[in-house]
Amino acid sequence: MLSAMRRMLLGTIGVLLWIVLASVVEAKTIHGHNLALGGIRVSGNRLVNGNDAPIQLRGVNRSGTEYACVQGWGIFDGPSDAASVEAISSWRVNIVRVPLNEDCWLGVNGINPAYSGANYRDAIVAYVKLLHRYGMYAELSLIWGAPGSYRATYQPMAPDESHSPAMWTSMANTFRHDPNVILAPWGETTTGWTCFMRTGCNNQATFGPQKARYQTASMRQAVNRMRGAGYKGVIAISCIDYANACGRSPNGSLYRGSTWLRSRPKDPAKQLIAEAHLYGKNACATAACFDSSMAPITKVVPLVFGETGETYDASDCGSRYISMFMNWADRHGVGYEAWTWDTWGNCGALIRNYKGTPYSGYGKWVHTHYAARAGAR
Repeated sequence: MLSAMRRMLLGTIGVLLWIVLASVVEAKTIHGHNLALGGIRVSGNRLVNGNDAPIQLRGVNRSGTEYACVQGWGIFDGPSDAASVEAISSWRVNIVRVPLNEDCWLGVNGINPAYSGANYRDAIVAYVKLLHRYGMYAELSLIWGAPGSYRATYQPMAPDESHSPAMWTSMANTFRHDPNVILAPWGETTTGWTCFMRTGCNNQATFGPQKARYQTASMRQAVNRMRGAGYKGVIAISCIDYANACGRSPNGSLYRGSTWLRSRPKDPAKQLIAEAHLYGKNACATAACFDSSMAPITKVVPLVFGETGETYDASDCGSRYISMFMNWADRHGVGYEAWTWDTWGNCGALIRNYKGTPYSGYGKWVHTHYAARAGAR
């Protein structure tokens, strides 16, 4: 009798142990993601993880954190909870780009404290941790700023000397111990190579209805600030002309006299990547332009399409352009982050709802392509 009871007890323990071990194995992956990210860094012209395995980024933009706070009604546009993040993960996404507002991050220029300063920063950090929990890297990108006492109500021509350097230092301090992020000090500029990359300037950028000129800050400053704050990870430096001009045009001419490779700031950590933004109807929106302007970069450093979509003005819900962009990127090992994981109800939106139902042919094509790329690994 005792022996039978012992056998029954041992059998029960064995079943329970099997269940526990199975759940642990299951917990290591979700939607095909390995939840132990292990870091991201530059190795030559590739991004690699902690095991030196190459990474091709395949992501989305999560717009909202650049505008909701300054408009006074929140921090995120839509949910930022675990269920919404899992829905992003279900698309086989491995990175999410989170746009930032410098007034909200720094808590300046009269932004509602409920949506700025420590409350804003804590919400962003919590969201990034949630992305990591579901097996995704995060790109933190400053895109809305403003000089002086102006409020950061849109993306201006360049970062400003008034607040952007302080923002870069704070971003770096906040994420210096997180190996699974990319920091991007600016999204899109219209200034020239020297002004944007090296020196800053006071004659190429304006802000506000009166188009007041302001002193800009440079990417050299950004790199120095971030490294000085102890951040050792990847920094994404965008091209100029709305991040769309990176090198030579197909006819061989140089856009504004230089290229990303010639003008980029120096980085003692050697962890810079190039970032381009590509949409249908852009000046550079053909495979010939990618070959002349962007392919040379990929032979030297990693390149990511930080924003991409069917058209920049949301005028086309199809997939003709996006399929060409992403297929070119796949052939060249370039990562991409599609615009945008929001329910705006127009052709720029990937989803119909925050459960991840695709919206329009554009969203459906991206969803199918991401699943195919993940399955091919």
